[in-house]
Amino acid sequence: MPVGGAEDKEQDAVILRRFLAVSGGSAARVVIIPTASRLPETGPRYERIFRHLGAHSALSIPFESRADAEREDLLTQLEQATCIFLTGGNQLQLSTILGGTPVARAIRRLNARGVTVGGTSAGAAILSEHMIAFGQGGATPIAGLASLAPGFGLTNRLVIDQHFRQRDRLGRLLSVLAFNPFAIGIGLDEDTAAFIDPNDVLHVEGGGAITIVDVSRLEHSSMGHAKSGQALCLTGIQLHILTRHGSYNLHTRHAKPPPAPPGDPD
Repeated sequence: MPVGGAEDKEQDAVILRRFLAVSGGSAARVVIIPTASRLPETGPRYERIFRHLGAHSALSIPFESRADAEREDLLTQLEQATCIFLTGGNQLQLSTILGGTPVARAIRRLNARGVTVGGTSAGAAILSEHMIAFGQGGATPIAGLASLAPGFGLTNRLVIDQHFRQRDRLGRLLSVLAFNPFAIGIGLDEDTAAFIDPNDVLHVEGGGAITIVDVSRLEHSSMGHAKSGQALCLTGIQLHILTRHGSYNLHTRHAKPPPAPPGDPD
């Protein structure tokens, strides 16, 4: 469950409520990993939020160094989770502390076993195999606009970008996809989440939209000969904008809009 950041935590909290619902409901045992954040209050705040929303338990584990990621006592706590939530902050801090550690391996193993793994902002970016480390905003794809780093590898089908509309990040997502037309680009607005079910169908939740960029039918890309800072020419791209209750099949690459409200004309 990648979230675009700034999810509603105090009002309806539809994203976090659904996260708990698919993770055991009142029996959910949430483990929070606040490693990306430099704020000491981040972990305890999410503990309070998830307990208030009805989780059986919510525990923040302070993996603050690579040595922490080797501690058996902390790994034992992680193994008890029915769901894992990675907070926002700096995704490179998250990847340099946890990348390649027993924690990262445990997250992949637990997710394959059915444990829900979610993340917001930086925590969303790191879920896939290829993570956008940094890059400038703007609508036009430009060579060298964004840099990639290894993520946790829960999926190799997606490249995830967050705060998408708010920070004007279409250009950097397109520039990353120009490197790897196999992947599907997922641009998450703030307060918007992609729930990916066991059948690899993505379901949209929250108050914004998800921009899905499919470059599988890419006809032409100038990335191979473009100079750094030069605008890219890309043709044959398919783009979808999906709002709450819309869905997208990652296998068939078919987008389905949300159902019309009752009483609306066809």
